[in-house]
Amino acid sequence: MDERGRRAAPWQGQWPVIGVVAAGGAIGATARYGATLLWPTDSGAFPWTTLAVNAVGCALMGVLMVVITEVRPAHRLVRPFLGTGVLGGFTTFSTYAVDIQRLADAGRPAAALAYLAGTVLVALAVVWGAVTGTRALLELRRRTA
Repeated sequence: MDERGRRAAPWQGQWPVIGVVAAGGAIGATARYGATLLWPTDSGAFPWTTLAVNAVGCALMGVLMVVITEVRPAHRLVRPFLGTGVLGGFTTFSTYAVDIQRLADAGRPAAALAYLAGTVLVALAVVWGAVTGTRALLELRRRTA
């Protein structure tokens, strides 16, 4: 409540978070767009670039979460900037959905289903691998220090 007894807007005081998410999202989306320019996918072809972008983004998210939750606390804007902003803008599950539809429309339902299931499995496996690998590297570093 403010001094007049009115309820504050839900975003009140959140402008720094909104700003860093927007800035990070612009950076991540630009990087994703760059990947599609470097490795374009023909219409109806298997969308390897989108799969790779999503896998890399998921791996980086796994590393980021370990570092900022288990290694040392980060500034309150790091997670929204890097996680929600940069990596959220970089990964592209909306394009993933469109790619599934394009594969189906191109008469490739088996590829569409493989991509549908494969992306989810790859994303989960990559996050798990990144978290596990990061923790193992940190433990190794701790033991040798």
